[in-house]
Amino acid sequence: MLNSITRLLNAWKRYDTIRRELSHLSDRELADIGITRSDIDRIASDQAHG
Repeated sequence: MLNSITRLLNAWKRYDTIRRELSHLSDRELADIGITRSDIDRIASDQAHG
């Protein structure tokens, strides 16, 4: 059970870090890497759990 909680906490931290970093990019910078602002949550979730 502790391992499960640890994995969940680590995934949440990765999600938050990725989301925060992408959110700080300008719309132009996001376009340069091929994503839109509305993609940020999905990408962060995919990367954190994938």
